[in-house]
Amino acid sequence: MDSISLLQETSTTPEALEAELDALESEMPNIQARAANMFVLAGAWAERHDAIVAAAPPAALEAVEARLRRIGIRWGMMPGARMTAQFPALPAAGDTSTP
Repeated sequence: MDSISLLQETSTTPEALEAELDALESEMPNIQARAANMFVLAGAWAERHDAIVAAAPPAALEAVEARLRRIGIRWGMMPGARMTAQFPALPAAGDTSTP
């Protein structure tokens, strides 16, 4: 599914929206590899981002924008900290053992 067909649908189903988000996430390496420079990459990202947001129903918009933000952070398209390591969970209150 491409961003053009997603925009042409009048009622985007949650499954179609999820498929478009999954496709964007899996295609980001190819989009990045084909981009001649950062401006081309940013343009391609913005086009896909805007198409997905436009197709999202109002009830799902917040979740869609949050997922797009995470994808964008991962690929350097949006500001935010990338997590590069896993941190152990905080110990429970009163737990004195070391992790």
